[in-house]
Formats: sequence, structure tokens, C-alpha cells
Amino acid sequence: MTNIKTITLKQPIIRGETQISEIQLRKPNVPALKGLKLLDLMQSDVNAISTLLPRITQPMLTKADVDRLDVVDFTKLTGAVFDVMGVNDEESESETDEGKSD
Repeated sequence: MTNIKTITLKQPIIRGETQISEIQLRKPNVPALKGLKLLDLMQSDVNAISTLLPRITQPMLTKADVDRLDVVDFTKLTGAVFDVMGVNDEESESETDEGKSD
């Protein structure tokens, strides 16, 4: 599992004369998750993901940036959120299974 993931956007974000075509996501810490329901994040709730992205992206996305994202880019960023959080990590699942008694 990596703590940072870089995503190349299909549709770059334009801010004035600056064009952002790559976004780095870092693994969120507890303060970044405050005010969010983990279940909403795991269910890919658009509002929850939209709230989290500005907290964990570099360059930092604004709410307006997130609202203007192409759906393909939003979906890629959502997948990257799960990757950096370790949700898609098979190793985590096997560790959980090992702790179970049958």
C-alpha cells in the first residue's frame, strides 16, 4: 500500500493561466476524516468524496474544482482515495481473515 497516489486527469483543471493535469492524493489522517461518515466514503457517496478531496490533494483542489471535474476524473480520484486508504488492499483482507476463528 502506498500513502501517495498520482492521478493524471483526462480533462485538466484550469485556474487562470495555470493548467493542472496531475493530482496527488495522500492517505487521509483522522482530522481529514472529521465530519465525514466512513460508511458514506465506502459507498462512494459523491458529497463525502467531494468533501474529502480538497483535504488530501496536492495541489489542493477547491470545492469548485471538484464540482467541475469530468465524471471519469472524479471516478479515478475516488478509486485512488480507496487505494491510499488501503480499502482495495488484499493484504488487509488476509490479515482480517487470519484473525477469525472458525
